[in-house]
Amino acid sequence: MTRSPVISFEFFPPPEGAAEERFWQTAERLNGLAPQFCSVTYGAGGTTRDRTFGIVQGLKARGIEAASHLTLVGAPRHEVDAVAERLTAAGIRRIVALRGDMPNMAGGFEPHPEGYRDTAELVARLKRIGGFDISVGAYPETHPNAASAEADLAHLKRKLDAGAERAITQYFFDAEVFLRFRDRARAAGITQPIVAGVLPVTNFAKLLEFSRKCGANVPAWLHERFAGLDDDPETRALVAAHTAADLCQKLMREGVEDFHFYTLNRANLSYAVCRLLGIRPPLEEAA
Repeated sequence: MTRSPVISFEFFPPPEGAAEERFWQTAERLNGLAPQFCSVTYGAGGTTRDRTFGIVQGLKARGIEAASHLTLVGAPRHEVDAVAERLTAAGIRRIVALRGDMPNMAGGFEPHPEGYRDTAELVARLKRIGGFDISVGAYPETHPNAASAEADLAHLKRKLDAGAERAITQYFFDAEVFLRFRDRARAAGITQPIVAGVLPVTNFAKLLEFSRKCGANVPAWLHERFAGLDDDPETRALVAAHTAADLCQKLMREGVEDFHFYTLNRANLSYAVCRLLGIRPPLEEAA
């Protein structure tokens, strides 16, 4: 490991009030680690569109490199284009382009009658608008709505061929899952960076619930590692930090250099993982 990895962080729009105050403290603390960017999610069906835009603007105003999620679900093309143009006018140049979930996570995806058919089409349009650095999603364990692993990988290649700069993966817990996926992607002709998505575990029960929906496998050894820690948050945090850092270190030994941390709007765990990986604030490194 000759260099520090390239890192980025993901946030979701917090509710107004005390949660928002904590959010800005979280964002500023993690920005001290000099991430490539910090992204802000949409809700299902684009339900937090205006809130996402406001948070992205707030990050930019604080000198934080911000990326806005942009989904196509449930909206005609002109509405999606208007959001992209609004981001351009605000000086936001990074977008995480995604299909998005149907409202209330109900049923399979159906494109809007006047909307983009898929993310590849959206990426192509964003490149025509111009000036955006675009990331897209990838699924090492296959998207739950995909017809097959091969079809899912072919769709990823279409998104990247349309002009996306990188793919950010769904979280996973076994290094081999990512490495096998990377090898398959390279064999399919994908040359862009594949960023490993890392989720430090905060609440194991909620992790299981969400993993069932998104198709991420929670291995037996992880169940065993977190068993009995529901009422012991201090120990759980230590275990979570070391588990995530161990995953990253295994990947780094295999040449992986890019990591995207799903923070759940909490600084401590992601910050601790980065410290375990040797990532320090630039001023501290200079000292």
